[in-house]
Amino acid sequence: MFTLFILFLAGFVFYYPVVMSLVWMIGGICFYWRRERNESRLPPELKEKPLVSVFIPAHNEERDIADSVRSIFANHYKNMEIIVINDASTDHTQDVLEGLLKDYPTLKILKMEKNLGKANGLNLAFAMSHGDIIFTLDADSMLDEHAIEWAVWHFNNFPRVGAVTGNPRVRNRTSLLAKIQTAEYSSVIGLIKRTQRLIGKVMTVSGVVAGWRRTAIVDAGLWSNTAITDDIEMTWKMETHFWDVRYEPNMICWMLVPETLSGIWTQRKRWAQGGVEVMRSHSDVWKHWRERRIWPVYIDYFLGTFWAYSFIICAALWLLRLLAGWLAPGLAAALPDLGNPLLGWNGAVVAFTCLLQFLVSIIIDSHYDKNLWKVYFWVSWYPVIYWAFNSLATVVATPKGLFRNMNKAAVWVSPDRGIRG
Repeated sequence: MFTLFILFLAGFVFYYPVVMSLVWMIGGICFYWRRERNESRLPPELKEKPLVSVFIPAHNEERDIADSVRSIFANHYKNMEIIVINDASTDHTQDVLEGLLKDYPTLKILKMEKNLGKANGLNLAFAMSHGDIIFTLDADSMLDEHAIEWAVWHFNNFPRVGAVTGNPRVRNRTSLLAKIQTAEYSSVIGLIKRTQRLIGKVMTVSGVVAGWRRTAIVDAGLWSNTAITDDIEMTWKMETHFWDVRYEPNMICWMLVPETLSGIWTQRKRWAQGGVEVMRSHSDVWKHWRERRIWPVYIDYFLGTFWAYSFIICAALWLLRLLAGWLAPGLAAALPDLGNPLLGWNGAVVAFTCLLQFLVSIIIDSHYDKNLWKVYFWVSWYPVIYWAFNSLATVVATPKGLFRNMNKAAVWVSPDRGIRG
């Protein structure tokens, strides 16, 4: 029975990513064919230009905050107010912001004396803002000059749209880890969002660049200050309140990604924990038939978590059998022979599928990022490094997400923003 169970897990570890990769490729191609193929990169004409309130949460961002603010003021969309939330920074973030007031006197600074969590900062900025549309941007990100126009077009033309998630592109591409993430954001995240948009339910509005309808935020009950990933939680609150959530690939921002293993580890654990918390807090969607369109997204996340545990278990058994073959041959004979996960035929199939998926995504996204082809060589490292890394992060973070006290406020620190020159 034990051997059959392990063989089932091994089969799942192989078939699940292959099947889902095919689903994402088909979904991404269909989305591209229907909505991007003949679309101009020129921004849409806007009959109305409502006031947009741009929020930039910042905690110890003295290095990058000025670039972020300047990119917003350089935007072609001019009817906006910009609020930087200085969330109890202990570096020179406040000095940098006050220096920017000389060039941008309309800049608003919300200075918080105590770090009460990113969601609290967003809610306070929301209370002092006036825009019908809220735009949130990470403090390390530089906004494309037409990004706001693309978001506003959705809100103007479709009253049910509650949120629009954008297309983050990596701008620090000097290290191996950054190059792998450049391909990841295109292949994995980009194709998934396109596919989920076709299904009708996007799991996550990326907090790095997102647009929100003011009335939808109020209807969803504002940002939750107990969620460790406020963007995932807000997305699900809007979805369960039947607001339409969209993906707009022309809504581009240029961001920084972690370039240290510790930085990526912290980021991926937080994402995994936040996802589990959202699944936990929204488990009641299964009680209502009217929530059925979100069930596939829920199932996909559950299976992804199960795959991470299966991957770690099978990898551990393979290593144990390998070591036992040298030290205790009798024990090795008693363990299931799963074969070499990298050199076997199944590993070759997974690697080929992964490379094909990256190729499809790069063909699609090169429309927005002409230099994307340069990272294709490095994506071969993705299954080897990132699958193990992300799986370990999921295994470690899942218990925290299941058992963390959800009545406790979730405070935050600024993540790894890449290697400092």
